[in-house]
Amino acid sequence: MAVAPLVSAIREALQSAADPERAPRMQAYTKSAMPYRGVPMAEIRSIAGAAAKAHPPHTLAELETAVRRLWDGAAFREERYAAASLLRLKIATGRLELVPLYEHLATTGAWWDHVDDLARRIAALHDAHPEQTAAVVRSWSTADDLWLRRLAILGQLRRKERLDPAVLSDAVESNIADREFFIRKAIGWALRDHAGSDPDWVRAFVASHPDLSGVSRREALKHL
Repeated sequence: MAVAPLVSAIREALQSAADPERAPRMQAYTKSAMPYRGVPMAEIRSIAGAAAKAHPPHTLAELETAVRRLWDGAAFREERYAAASLLRLKIATGRLELVPLYEHLATTGAWWDHVDDLARRIAALHDAHPEQTAAVVRSWSTADDLWLRRLAILGQLRRKERLDPAVLSDAVESNIADREFFIRKAIGWALRDHAGSDPDWVRAFVASHPDLSGVSRREALKHL
């Protein structure tokens, strides 16, 4: 099984790449309780990719085990970033079996940096399994956990013409009254992103929803 060598290779490479001078600034930026080693994101992804090439997970179960070991056993935030980077591997792309893992990462990570990165994995799920993913996202959009709700709202970023406006509308409308900044900002971001491919739809949506918060409205119309 490639799990133990893969996890060890990533942890050792992150330790070797540590920059103690950079680490406090990175921790302050995300307001993280977990310390940083000071490794830039591009290097983290390179480390994760190289380790996965040297010790490739042969099954989805092996990949999930590696991700959970890195994530749940993380002593530094970069280990969680590396765990999430493994989900970029082809074996993980568009796999509905990973939905429980995404839920685990979102609810235990419980911060914008983790959730916003996970949103890209949800976009791939929308492409591969539109109906099933729409059902999952709609359930997340009404969850008690605010990070699952943020993930539901942001899960179609960069899909452009492939975006399902009904799913976006449902996710936004389910959270439109929420006063949490991270939800309001996510709503505006999702609408602004879609405005790049369908500005008329976004203008009409904003006009028909006077209860949108000022934060959401300003962000949605930022480039219109």
